Amino acid sequence: MTGQANAVMAPPSDWVVRWSDLVRPGTKVLDVACGGGRHALFFAARGHPVVAVDRDPEAGRRLAGVEGILFEHADLETGCWSTSGRQFGAVVVTNYLHRPLFPALLDAVAHDGLLIYETFAAGNERYGRPANPDFLLVPGELLEQLRGSFRVLGYEDLDITSPKPAAVQRVCARRA
Repeated sequence: MTGQANAVMAPPSDWVVRWSDLVRPGTKVLDVACGGGRHALFFAARGHPVVAVDRDPEAGRRLAGVEGILFEHADLETGCWSTSGRQFGAVVVTNYLHRPLFPALLDAVAHDGLLIYETFAAGNERYGRPANPDFLLVPGELLEQLRGSFRVLGYEDLDITSPKPAAVQRVCARRA
C-alpha cells in the first residue's frame, strides 16, 4: 500500500466490513464510485483483486501502485464505462446513487456473488447533503431492484449517527 493512500484513508463502512467475510476468497471485487479508495484498499488487503472505478482522476493517483488494485477512470453517469461481459465476486457501492446504472451493476455480480450497497435515503435532507430526491433512495427501493434475481441476506432502512448522522438504506444480497 502506498503511504499516500494510507495517510488520508477513512475506515471502511461498518456495513461493508460486516458482510465482507461472505465474499469468496480470491474473487474479484468491483468498487463503484470508489472515491478515496477505502473499500478497494480493504478488499485488496484481504487478497482480492479489485477494480476501482471513479470519475475523479485523483482517486487513481491515490491508488496508483497499490498491489491488487486496477483503477478505471470513468464518469459512470455518461455511459462511457461498462461492466459488459465482466463479472465480479462482489460489487460494492457506498454513498453513490445513479439509478440508470442499477441494471449494469446487478449484471456485474457473478452467480453466487454478493452485492453490498449502502447509500443515502429519503429523510437525509434533515441532516444536510445530499438533500436532492434524485440522490436519495425511496423506501424499499434497493429491495425492489433485487427482486427475483438476488437473495437478500441483510437490509436496513434507518438513521445512523456514525460516521456522521444520515438516513441510509443498505443491503447485502447474493445473486441467485
